[in-house]
Amino acid sequence: MSHIKNNKLTATGKNLSKQQLLFSALMTFFCSVITYFFWGYTFAKSSLLGGLVAIIPQFVFALNAFKYAGATKAQQVVDAFNKGEKIKLFLTAILFALTFKFFIIVPVAFFIVFCLVVFTSLLTPVFL
Repeated sequence: MSHIKNNKLTATGKNLSKQQLLFSALMTFFCSVITYFFWGYTFAKSSLLGGLVAIIPQFVFALNAFKYAGATKAQQVVDAFNKGEKIKLFLTAILFALTFKFFIIVPVAFFIVFCLVVFTSLLTPVFL
């Protein structure tokens, strides 16, 4: 397992994932604080939950996606990305369901921040 952690070929992907997660977390925090001051606690909580529902699956995907690298492990790289994406979609669906079941939220604030965080993570490589 130590060769996986120290693999230089995966370092670029891991760094990009860290930057995306950090940028997404900052965007979530910023949106929640702004929302709190303009619309109150319930909107801010909804914004925070929307961001977390986007960030947590991204984090899990990042853990799975960059386990393998190199030409000899091409199939393992593809399998790791596919497995990571399946887990990400499943986890997103579960988090949506749990959020709507156990929290009183404002759907507009929740979905706006969720979409904003997902969209921002797609654009992070362009900004950085």
